[in-house]
Amino acid sequence: MRRPTAGAPADAMCGRIDLHTPPSRLARLLHAELAADVDPEGTPRWNLPPTEGVLAMVAGRRQDAPPRVLATFRWGLVPSWAKDPSVGNRMINARAESLEDRNAYRDAFAHRRCLVIADGFYEWKRPPDGGKGPRIPFYFHRADGAPLAFAGLWERWHDPARAEEQGAWLRSCTIVTTDAGPDLVAVHDRMPVIVEVDAFDDWLDPGLEETGALRPLLAPSPAGTLASHRVDRAVNNVRNDGPELVEALQA
Repeated sequence: MRRPTAGAPADAMCGRIDLHTPPSRLARLLHAELAADVDPEGTPRWNLPPTEGVLAMVAGRRQDAPPRVLATFRWGLVPSWAKDPSVGNRMINARAESLEDRNAYRDAFAHRRCLVIADGFYEWKRPPDGGKGPRIPFYFHRADGAPLAFAGLWERWHDPARAEEQGAWLRSCTIVTTDAGPDLVAVHDRMPVIVEVDAFDDWLDPGLEETGALRPLLAPSPAGTLASHRVDRAVNNVRNDGPELVEALQA
């Protein structure tokens, strides 16, 4: 699968995330259990792009399953009706305003919601006064130090060429976005929907199919939710991946 090599994501909102905390620690913080496919120690990713694996939390769907499960999903939602998984490359984000209007998201919004977990994310600010220079990268994280939980949707796609062999089923997800809140509006006009702890169970509840009841959760986060700082343009290249990427750029 081809990966972008340089430059900030074209106009994608939330097109790179930082996920460096070990999954075992995230599971404890989020009161979840790890799926069998998740390495408890994980591999730190400080510059994780779309089309790769992210951690997302879902509700246990069997009676004997734990209430919350952290599993691996391909970032970029692949609808069940897609002919091949490349469709997901264009579905890394889903606009909150049109979830019920788009075939790719309508059913998942009603039945398959998840929380995409991250330590932080990057956004790129356009040059002042509409300049044509390079965009300026910023790193965002929760001001209280807790993990970020982005509203997400997920799907299972079956590869018809692989019948029932192992790996024939692909789990994928998308991150829901909304208008930028006060912590982010100076950098970008959109932001990922951040779900607070007290709303986790409502968002994940597979029995809650009345999507109108979920609409209040799809709002911009209030001031003070996020902290941010400018970072080096080294983050523009997805081949760069290390803790130095989230460090504040020194003037």
